[in-house]
Amino acid sequence: MIKNHLFPAAALVAAISISAAAQRPAAPGAQPTPTPAAAAPASSAQLPTAKMAVIYTDMFLDAKTGIAKFTTVLNKLNGEFQKVKDEITQMQQRATALEAEINKLREAPAGTPIDQRALQTKIDQLEQLKKDIQRKAEDAQAAYNRRRQELFNPLQEEIAKALEVFAKARGITAIIDAAQVPLLYAAENIDITRAFITEFNSKNPATAVTTP
Repeated sequence: MIKNHLFPAAALVAAISISAAAQRPAAPGAQPTPTPAAAAPASSAQLPTAKMAVIYTDMFLDAKTGIAKFTTVLNKLNGEFQKVKDEITQMQQRATALEAEINKLREAPAGTPIDQRALQTKIDQLEQLKKDIQRKAEDAQAAYNRRRQELFNPLQEEIAKALEVFAKARGITAIIDAAQVPLLYAAENIDITRAFITEFNSKNPATAVTTP
């Protein structure tokens, strides 16, 4: 992760104050303040050596070349909600058919007798059906989001731990997620995405259960 280090405001104020004090003329009759002896230069600190790598986490989700467990978990999630998805689809189809019937009655040729009571009944049915579809879809989406977190959070933690082990084994001290942080340039030889996916898939088969 790249962080922006801002110059501390307190240090800036202190620097301005010191500069102003140095430029301020001495008061009349004031004795000059002896100049303290210069401090000995501090010994140069040893800078840490760093090895940086880049990874594209959005490639984890590729169904063919990504992390296989992601596809397995996603299929499990969608399978659990397939029934309610089919129910909503059927409700939408009924609403479409009912709307077509209403339009047909409204667009009847002039002089054609129209049962206004039957027409209004269909209109009321359509309005209620639309409300039911919206309510069911919202409930299903909320349940889907909760279940998605339950299934994917353990997998994401598992991947994070595996990435840490992967980095330490190769002496990598920092990894930038290029899917989140814009990069102006990165050499290909520091991209570890494919190598990590391959190693993770080999050590974590898609059929293995992820422990929460």
